[in-house]
Order: sequence, then structure tokens, then C-alpha cells
Amino acid sequence: MEDLDLNTPPRYLDLKEIQKNLPQHNLSLPFPEGSTGRYVKFSSQRTRVGWNNVLHEVLMLNHLAYKSHRAYVFQDYIWGQHHYPWPLYKTWELPSRTPLGALIAGPTAGGSWEEGDTAPRSIHVQHWNTVCPEDRIKVIWTHEVKNEFKLRWVTGKRIFDVWNKILLEAPEECVEIRPPSKDIEQEDRTPLFDWTVWGGGMILDMWEEFKNSPVSKLLKASPIVQRAVERNQWLLKTSSASTESRSPFERVLAVHIRRGDYLDHCMHLAKYDSPFESWSGLPWLPDRYEPSSGGNRTETETRAFLSHCLPTNEQIMDKITQVRREYELEVLGKNVLDDHFITTLYILTNAKSKWLDDFIKDLVKTHQWKVVTNQDIHLENAQEKDVGMAIDMEFARKSAIFLGNGVRPFPSLSPIDLNAHTYVYIYSGVL
Repeated sequence: MEDLDLNTPPRYLDLKEIQKNLPQHNLSLPFPEGSTGRYVKFSSQRTRVGWNNVLHEVLMLNHLAYKSHRAYVFQDYIWGQHHYPWPLYKTWELPSRTPLGALIAGPTAGGSWEEGDTAPRSIHVQHWNTVCPEDRIKVIWTHEVKNEFKLRWVTGKRIFDVWNKILLEAPEECVEIRPPSKDIEQEDRTPLFDWTVWGGGMILDMWEEFKNSPVSKLLKASPIVQRAVERNQWLLKTSSASTESRSPFERVLAVHIRRGDYLDHCMHLAKYDSPFESWSGLPWLPDRYEPSSGGNRTETETRAFLSHCLPTNEQIMDKITQVRREYELEVLGKNVLDDHFITTLYILTNAKSKWLDDFIKDLVKTHQWKVVTNQDIHLENAQEKDVGMAIDMEFARKSAIFLGNGVRPFPSLSPIDLNAHTYVYIYSGVL
């Protein structure tokens, strides 16, 4: 494998070759694949935003393609350059890109469906240019559909059903969903499922359907991510852990703590009293936040919001203690004071060293936790460095408890991962 130098961005030549030679890229395959297959490319898909925001959308669009009996055209993750792990002068291309298969595995990134499922497999965007030349493409403009069907401030299910019907009924084999040009009003250039859907609780009526979709059930970490997690999971082991323990993750509470850019961001969100985002707003999750009815926010209301978006050290400590106690009582049937089963805290954070060092010292000295952070993870090559956020997310997903930030999207922990967790506590923590 190349890309061993952590100081140089990866080229992913090995992965790109695998991606190029996916078996579904064979034009001679019978319908519904090959030259006569049915395909949909979402050129309206978001780019240059955080990975979690993109993954939300990618999974839902793949589910839409699946339900409309079309192959999803998957694309590289395109970075917002200020988030890229290397400085601008080191990049190979602008904007910087990461193959989707470096971040996730499963049907969305070109993997197979379950045995017996005849749905067409996803193809890479480069193959789209081969199988769907320009003269075969039916272009559908997002703003025209939104205007015709009044798809603003409506539920996720309403948006999904309209687009599903359009894609099912379109006779063309190749359909491309395009956003309008920049001279169109900003509101009309938003994605199919825009911020009002993900951030306003409007997506929740899609939960039951989406969680049972093979797109969700077959979603996995990529091999790159899996290797990094397996190599680093020894960090979580404690001397008190049984040698027969099935996994070091079963004694771990993962907590998502964001500082840095969130100091200003949370104050901005507080002005709008933003609800929990995406699946974090599911009513059966143990932590809830109900926005106020509107109008000017009082100081008390702002403090209540910040306790979720940007909690103080004391609030974080109290919540960690509460969640561990509830887990051990409800899941393990143990009402313990000192002999805890959950003994390791894994912290996902972008916090600077001084704040983090002081916080960890308090956790260890006062609260007797074994503490591991994402900054302790050993990355062997540039590919692992490039997908560090996905490695972080996989550590959280595999832990016994995940204490998250409901004001921020964390989609890879849902829906399959929320189903898989023994106990999930969504709390607006920090990352």
C-alpha cells in the first residue's frame, strides 16, 4: 500500500483501482444493471461541508434510489478545505476529495445487497459518464419540483414520496437531479432534504422506513477504518477487565465533546433555539430538548440551550455520572457505588490541549475513570489520517454507551447503530 507518509495527503491509488473495477461497472450485465440499467445521479448532493452532514444525505439518497429501483451514483466526499487535515500547499487537487469507500462500506459505496435482492448496485460517478452519456440523460431540476409540489417546510416523508414517484415513473434509464444555477434564489438551491428537514425534526417520520432499509442495515465501517479501530482498541482495556471479556468496548462510555469552533456556533444556534438534529430528536431517546415557543429568548432559555450544546465541565461530569449509573442499573441490574462495570471513558473532541488536559486530570483523580481520547489513536498512514473522523465515529459506535451532542448530526450512529447499541443516550455534549 502507498500513502504511508502522514505528512502528505493520500492518493488512494489502490482504492481507486478497486472502485474503477467494481463488477457492476460491466456494461454487458443484464437489466437492471449494465447498459440497459436504470440509474440516478444526485448532482444536488451537498459538498464542502462536514462529513456527518454529508453522510446524512448520502444514506437517504441511496435509500431513495433503492426504492425507485435505480442504481445510486455515489461520489467522492468533497472537503470544505478548512477542515482538511493538510495545509493547502500540500493538496493534490482542489477541492480535496476522499473516496467514499475510504469512509464507509456497504451498498452506498458500491457493495452488494443482501442475497436474493435484485436491486441494482451503486456505481461510481466516473462510470456514470460511461453508461450514461449526455444524450441519454433526463435532467430534473430541484427548484422546479420544489415549486410544483410545494416542498418547503414539509416532512421528510412528503419529500421522499414525491421524488420516489418521479423517479419510478420516469421512463428514461438515466436521470440526473440537478440544482439550479447560482443566479437562482438561494432558497431554491438547497438539497432535496434541506436543513429544515434535518434540523427541524421534519425527518423523523422517515425513521421506521429508513432504519429497516438495507441501506441502513448493511452500512459498515470501511476496511481502512476497521483496521485502525482493531489496532487501537487495546487502548481501552483495563486491568479490572475479565480476560474472558468479549470486547474492550463493552466497558466503555464514549462522549462527544466539542469546543473550539462550537463556542461561537452554539451561541448562534441559541438565537434560534435549535432543536436536536436529525435522529437525535427521536421521542424514545432518553434525553430530550423542547425548544421554546418563539419570540425573544430569555437568559434562562439561553442557558438551558447551552447546557445541551456547550455544557460546562460540571454539567458534563454530572451527565457522565448519571448515564453510567442508569446504564448499570437498567441494563446490568447493578446498583453500584464504587465497583463500576463501565470504567473507561472515550472522549471524541477537538478541544485544545490545556482544557483537555485539565478535564482529564479531574476525571482520573476525582472520578476514577480510565480516559482515552481520539488524540491517543495511532494512525499508521495518510489514509487513516484522512478518515480520522470516521475512525472516531466507529469507536463511539462500538462502545456500550454513547453520550452524544443532539444539536449536531452524528449519523453513522444511526439508524443501524442505534439499533445495535445495548443502550444509547443522546445528550448534547460537545464535539
